[in-house]
Amino acid sequence: MPGTSPHSPLRVWWTRHPPAAASAVMATGIVSVGLLLTGHETLSRIALVISCAAWLGLAAEFAVRLLRERPRWVADAGTPGALTAVAATTVLGTRFSALGRQTLAEALLALSALLWPVLLVLVVRHWKRRMPGGVFLCCVATQGLAVLGATLAAAESAAWLAHAALVLFWLGLVLYGVALFLFDPRQVLEGPGDQWIAGGALAISALAGSKLLAADSARLYLWNDDDRGVLRAVTVALLVLDLAWYAVLLLAEFVRPRLRYDVRRWATVFPMGMTAVAALSVCATVDVPWLRTPGEVLLWVSVAAWLAVAAGTVDAARAAVRSTAPR
Repeated sequence: MPGTSPHSPLRVWWTRHPPAAASAVMATGIVSVGLLLTGHETLSRIALVISCAAWLGLAAEFAVRLLRERPRWVADAGTPGALTAVAATTVLGTRFSALGRQTLAEALLALSALLWPVLLVLVVRHWKRRMPGGVFLCCVATQGLAVLGATLAAAESAAWLAHAALVLFWLGLVLYGVALFLFDPRQVLEGPGDQWIAGGALAISALAGSKLLAADSARLYLWNDDDRGVLRAVTVALLVLDLAWYAVLLLAEFVRPRLRYDVRRWATVFPMGMTAVAALSVCATVDVPWLRTPGEVLLWVSVAAWLAVAAGTVDAARAAVRSTAPR
């Protein structure tokens, strides 16, 4: 089949994608979670299928580079975008847990837990000042583990998993502070899309907090009243800060429009969808009913953004295939 041979134009286009392309899996997966929370089961499953297909393709490419192109794999693994592999896997695991596929979700948690320390160390070694928004992926990947761990702790009544998720939750907030120090604020107006992760990292942190609160029960008794009060206050504060980042970043898009397609625009869709999911989750867990409507509105905004970026991806793929096809 010429369309799928190792040297086909489509293959060439695919291999040119940076590790950050896994943000497409993150974006599609979190949109699937949001659609599920709002009762759109069919659309949620369609998004899940797309996300799984993309994850399998990226996982295959990850393995091929590790086995056959080790120098390139090491170079890519040192970039912040490499951590999207962990975050994307945890997002899928969270969605599969909601389907009742706990064994599969546990396998994805184990895989992401194995990747996380290796990639985090490689990425941290290359940290410097004035970094783009991808620097916040250290927080996103860590909080992704916390979200999936807390989700499975509730599903499996595993107290140890909830406590491990709590440690990751606090570690993720520390990493966010370090990333904020390294982040180049000019990226708010100049970034190609990944600057939105500055807000998305807070959104997934708020989601992790809400999942930890939801994991508690009379059977497990994870947190006492003081612990629960602190966790609740921090979770609400994280969501408020996330919404503030959302407003700032959205205003920056109007002040300086960046309409040209860039693969890093998937890193815009993910924070948009994550903010919607965080709002819906905090609404249910912390009992703030008025958050339901903003959460639903933000979800459909993220769906619209997903459609726009997906159309850009298809156009870019067609253009790349035409430009590299033999004449």
